[in-house]
Amino acid sequence: MGVALPHCRKERRNRMNARPPVTLINVFTVDPAKQDELVDLLARATEASVCQAPGFISARLHRSLDGTKVTMYAQWQSREAYQAMREDPGSRPYLERALTIATFEPGMYEVVQLFRHFCR
Repeated sequence: MGVALPHCRKERRNRMNARPPVTLINVFTVDPAKQDELVDLLARATEASVCQAPGFISARLHRSLDGTKVTMYAQWQSREAYQAMREDPGSRPYLERALTIATFEPGMYEVVQLFRHFCR
């Protein structure tokens, strides 16, 4: 049984609500000497192609402090919207280039709880 903190508000996703967005968390493993190149490549791909795709909601790009990982957190309206973007020839060259400098583990998730800080 958890203790409610006065500065943290928890929101549980109700499965009866409208269809929840799909969250993708893709973790790329990269040589630290190539981390900046990968970050730049993924940023360009997102700006040039991914952001324009129907169903795209948002994305956040993270780099590890030790230089060995780059993580992309993205939300889509549906699995189908994400798959359509992956099949679009405009985004394919970016992924192909990324895979020449890094390995990656994709993951598709749904948000089940959201925690927010709030001020009184």
